[in-house]
Amino acid sequence: MDKNFVFMFDQPEKGSKELLGGKGANLAEMTRIGLPVPYGFTITTAACNSYYDTGQVIPPEAELQVLKALKLLEEKTGKKLGDAADPLLVSVRSGAVHSMPGMMDTVLNLGLNDESVQGMAELTNNPRFAYDSYRRFIQMFSDVVLHVDNFHFERQLEELREEKGYDSDTEITAEEWQQVIGNFKDIVKKHAKRSFPEDPKDQLFLTINAVFDSWNNQRAVLYRRLHQIPGHLGTAVNIQSMVFGNMGNDSGTGVAFTRNPSTGESKLYGEYLMNAQGEDVVAGIRTPQPIASLQKEMPTVHQQLIDTCQLLENHYKDMQDIEFTVERGNLFILQTRTGKRTAQAAIKIAVELVKEEIIDKQEAVLRVDPDQLNQLLHHRIDPDHKRTPLTSGLPASPGAATGQVIFDADEAEELAKNGKRVILVRPETTPDDIHGIVASQATVTSRGGMTSHAAVVARGMGKACICGCESLKIHLNSKQFSVEDVVIKQGDTITIDGSTGEIFLGEIPMIEPQLSDEFQLLLRWADEQTKMGVRANADNPQDAAKALEFGAGGIGLCRTEHMFMDAGRIPLVQDMILSETNQERNHALDKLLPMQQQDFEEIFKTMQGYPITVRLLDPPLHEFLPDKEDLLVDVTKLQITDPSSKELNEKQELLRKVRLLEESNPMLGHRGCRLGMIHPEIYEMQAKAIFHAISAVNKKGIQVNSEIMIPLVSHVNELKNMRQLVVNIGEQIKEETEEDYNYLIGTMIETPRAALTADRIAQEADFFSFGTNDLTQTTFGFSRDDAEGKFLQHYVENEVLPSNPFVSLDQDGVGKLVENGVKMGRATKPALKTGICGEHGGEKKSIQFCFDLGMDYVSCSPFRVPTARLAAAQATIRSKQKEQVLQYN
Repeated sequence: MDKNFVFMFDQPEKGSKELLGGKGANLAEMTRIGLPVPYGFTITTAACNSYYDTGQVIPPEAELQVLKALKLLEEKTGKKLGDAADPLLVSVRSGAVHSMPGMMDTVLNLGLNDESVQGMAELTNNPRFAYDSYRRFIQMFSDVVLHVDNFHFERQLEELREEKGYDSDTEITAEEWQQVIGNFKDIVKKHAKRSFPEDPKDQLFLTINAVFDSWNNQRAVLYRRLHQIPGHLGTAVNIQSMVFGNMGNDSGTGVAFTRNPSTGESKLYGEYLMNAQGEDVVAGIRTPQPIASLQKEMPTVHQQLIDTCQLLENHYKDMQDIEFTVERGNLFILQTRTGKRTAQAAIKIAVELVKEEIIDKQEAVLRVDPDQLNQLLHHRIDPDHKRTPLTSGLPASPGAATGQVIFDADEAEELAKNGKRVILVRPETTPDDIHGIVASQATVTSRGGMTSHAAVVARGMGKACICGCESLKIHLNSKQFSVEDVVIKQGDTITIDGSTGEIFLGEIPMIEPQLSDEFQLLLRWADEQTKMGVRANADNPQDAAKALEFGAGGIGLCRTEHMFMDAGRIPLVQDMILSETNQERNHALDKLLPMQQQDFEEIFKTMQGYPITVRLLDPPLHEFLPDKEDLLVDVTKLQITDPSSKELNEKQELLRKVRLLEESNPMLGHRGCRLGMIHPEIYEMQAKAIFHAISAVNKKGIQVNSEIMIPLVSHVNELKNMRQLVVNIGEQIKEETEEDYNYLIGTMIETPRAALTADRIAQEADFFSFGTNDLTQTTFGFSRDDAEGKFLQHYVENEVLPSNPFVSLDQDGVGKLVENGVKMGRATKPALKTGICGEHGGEKKSIQFCFDLGMDYVSCSPFRVPTARLAAAQATIRSKQKEQVLQYN
């Protein structure tokens, strides 16, 4: 049976979103419910995949189906592609399964040539409109299909405007457009080494090829990687009869959101341009008008738009992003899709849709992407700090940022790689600038509105953005911009507030974020659903308090080595490490014991009975020791300047000890339980500090729920020895205080051998906590610092690996070890408590994986706790939905 590669918008059998793409599916659905949608057809994602499978050639059966669909479109509209008297013009737009705004290519006004443009001029009695449309087509087609840089065309237009003294393209006459068209064709011949194609069917198939090709252009690939969209999906192509917003002052084009995509406010939001085509709005070349102004200019159309927006939001049960055109007073809907939104807006919209009884609480929890929540946990500008206002523009994406002004996307990316904070400033951004937007702290444009490319992309990434800042006079050649008499050069620092649109000179301090009532409510709904606990990694009372503030159900990892990083303690730690006799080491430990006990008391008091997993010392010893190279320099200098000094003797002795402790690979060296096995007095000191702290806090009426973790166990005998050490100290303190203590002893599974022998290790463990950071390093054989700095990014970009395994858990490899560890551990002890405490504990896909394994909890940094709470709830809801489907079937 032949594949159906093409679907008409009103075709009775419905194609899936995966086949028609998001845009194609929505065009078909809007046609079905009777909205004024210009007629057309969709070429499926299957055709795109076949195109790539056959060496980037449209399959013959797909080509035949396109010609058949084109004939149906001509019959429906009563027009014919390329007809000299009454030509059919079409738009050719990409339409992936997942919305990728601005990432792929579009061509408008296809079907115009030297003959049909005359027919259109006579038919509409508007030669200026016809020739304007033709030059737009040549410009877009040449850029997208023939790969002639748009710069050449824009320079021609700029020269014409300067010569005539025009402020905008709407002032250019029909005769002048004809002159421009001739110049544009000369540009094509010079740079494309061919004439501009006159045959409309050639134009059509060349454009379809180009749209398929754009699925794998640089910006689309980067966008998919950022948003974790699979590359095998392909894009659909939508061929749609044109309606014209550039036919005069009774025509226009715009973009409308059914709610504010920045704040979530339930109010029509958007922009439009009179006498313009759709790309004029999103390209940011002209600064559009707010949608509210349409009520005065075209009240009937404004009301129609409000009614249509309400209908679409109720139909799709979510905020919609709608493109529309008004042709001679008639409203047409060109597309609708689920609107991109900030995290703040996503939460407000989800909560309000529940209150409006459009969706339920479970659906509201599923609606918010956990990754987005990081946007709400960033800093804001300190309102009390003195600031020097420079200018303001449109508040296109909320958030605040400080950085050096950079005018080029490539330079922004390069500087960001070197650790610089930059703000990208451009007249307008194009999809080709996406890598610069990603690298920058924020983006500022002098043109364009709040639905321009820069705004949409920045909002999707949670980055601050200001658009349409027309007071900025940007001079790209000299790399500076001016506001009246103030000149800002590349490298100067500015601060922006994307929530207000304000730009300030210099750096302004930031303050901690505050969580909205809607945010707290959504997380409460999430907690009502979840079956898996969320804890935080916290090493001090401040982090513990922050974890509780963000809703953590305990501490899943307290890294005791971090307690010794304080400058006042490092000398004592060095004494402990460098000691050559037990007497020397015990002397240092006696000084550290009260400090360690005080640390534990403060954290136990803060946590008020929530479980706390305390990991005994796991120091990479070299981090606490003086740098060997620095010591060598010091010794060499002293040998020259003061060879008989006491200082030289001390430095030489210190260098000798550092060399003795030097390891080829500290990560795989004398750390974790290996340190406790060789120097048990260190772990004894920590155990004493824990039990004395429990006793002290218990006496204050505060319950302590402690879990003592032995790190880096690879063999059950290591855990057996260290467990007995802790138990012995516990019994000793119990006799001293005449108190009983509730505590668990477990281990961190962070080596492949531990995971593979989990059944034996479980005999000595009350809990397993999977240290997925080190487990990833030891499983892959990657040193994280070296891998991320040298080759890991290359692996991800070239799809050697689907993602960075230190960010999202490698489920096929590392995940198999985790799964094995959980199953084997619980085979020995069915009630064995399990969790993870690596950075993966705050990443949504890894959390889903842990939920599916039946883990008890995940643990992550305090600021990622809200993300983990939401992701854990979503995992629970999806599991319930699967169960319901299975029961139904």
